[in-house]
Amino acid sequence: MAEANSGQDLAKTMKALVLKTTSEPPTIQTVETPQPTLGSAVVRVLQIKVISYTREVMNGKRNYQFPMPLIPGFSAIGRVAAVGADATMVKPGDLVYVDCTTRSRDNPSDVFLAGVADGYTAGSKRLMKDVWRNWTYAEYCRAPLENLAVLDERRLLGRPGEGGLGYSIDDLSFISTLLVPYGGLRDIELQAGQTIIVAPATGPFGGAAVLVALAMGARVIAMGRNASSLAKLKATVPTPGLVETVQITGDIKAETEALAKFGQADSFFDIGPPEAYQSSHLKSAILSLRHGARISLMGGYREDVAIPHVVIMHKNMQLRGKWMYERSDIADLIKLVEHGILKVGEAAGSHTYGHFSLEQYKEAWDLAAEHTGLGDQILVQP
Repeated sequence: MAEANSGQDLAKTMKALVLKTTSEPPTIQTVETPQPTLGSAVVRVLQIKVISYTREVMNGKRNYQFPMPLIPGFSAIGRVAAVGADATMVKPGDLVYVDCTTRSRDNPSDVFLAGVADGYTAGSKRLMKDVWRNWTYAEYCRAPLENLAVLDERRLLGRPGEGGLGYSIDDLSFISTLLVPYGGLRDIELQAGQTIIVAPATGPFGGAAVLVALAMGARVIAMGRNASSLAKLKATVPTPGLVETVQITGDIKAETEALAKFGQADSFFDIGPPEAYQSSHLKSAILSLRHGARISLMGGYREDVAIPHVVIMHKNMQLRGKWMYERSDIADLIKLVEHGILKVGEAAGSHTYGHFSLEQYKEAWDLAAEHTGLGDQILVQP
């Protein structure tokens, strides 16, 4: 039996960014091009959306754990170059979203972020080290078939007058940002017509949560520290009449009173950065929820956080932690995009600040650290 269907001849070698140690910068190297195996495909990487804290991950400041040497990466848009012999849907030439959230096939709780972090279990660490170590900061990437979502190229990139949505590859790169809050919102079963508090709402993932919640039919109360950023967020969304804003001031009483003006919310989505673990919004948002409300905790806190235990207990609230999203969430969110329900690109307030080659990775990572607002994109094109 043949091991693979090449679709095109793969070059023997390729260019890749290789990290040997977090104490030294990565380097561009010529390495062997990966070959497809059963259960995998080789993808020509078109572009990667740089996450704002990439530099801090790769220099060790965030203390993420991963095996080295490593070809780092994140989720990407690519085109399938070759597939394993058992692929029945994915085929060479397909435009695909390459997802970095990688799970064990026989134990889904073993999960890691390919190219970023090796997860929290012995199984996830072994899987990244021995099987899926190298990722998308390269001309080609070998990925599990289940990490690939085939995109309807004609619908997404086609002209509006011909049934298309008129998006570009740049626009599609925003999918990776939208997916993160979608996982949390799906997890707490956000329903159309409900009201949800999103905080902090002015960062890349918090702002994306506002867009996704609106596309799911919810009304949003967006909380953030910067009043002008909140106003910009409200002006950016497609349905500003469904967005209310409340400033995070550090005064729990004032925040709770401001939230009360909009009635009791059905749910609360938290996605604060590590440094916000003592932020007042955690308590004021929970105090503003109805009986039986649901809370999604997706914040990146490294420290313990204080919550109003008595209120949560007496109101029968549900707290759910969520790391990233499920495989089924990827297909469902892409359907929202392909049907035109969830916007990407300029219609979602997205703006690309620069395109960079692999050799320009440092400039890309530095620029990404400066642009952390909703829709801010810096793209690397291997």
